[in-house]
Amino acid sequence: MSAHPPVDPRGPRFTAWVTTVVLAVALVTSWWPLLAAQGVVFAIGAFAGLRVAPYSLVYRYLVAPRLQPTAEREDQAPLRFAQGVGFGFAVLGTLGYALDVPALGVVATAFALAAAFLNAAFAFCLGCETYLLIKRVTPTKERALR
Repeated sequence: MSAHPPVDPRGPRFTAWVTTVVLAVALVTSWWPLLAAQGVVFAIGAFAGLRVAPYSLVYRYLVAPRLQPTAEREDQAPLRFAQGVGFGFAVLGTLGYALDVPALGVVATAFALAAAFLNAAFAFCLGCETYLLIKRVTPTKERALR
């Protein structure tokens, strides 16, 4: 587990639905300021933490109080990594649209959209799975001593 407190797993799924809608609109309209705003949302989640991420705040104060409590919790580290990956794609997409390289904007936004939709619809966090894979193959002191 990470040093950050675990989160209600329904929060990231709610966040994924909101992100899916925002990215779909950005992809259809090619409006790079919206993609840049989503990039800021990703950056806050990745670097400042999920506790202060805008969509997390909406979930915590408007959605969660209307749901039954759950004891299920999820580690934040993979989720924050996934937000960082989303940030990278949002930056690439924004640059693509803003610098008149629409293919880059479309591809980067589509990749971010696909990942967000997988999480929203199927609870499959591609960034989280990538994080866990990296953790498995990265040498640790314990493995190096064997």
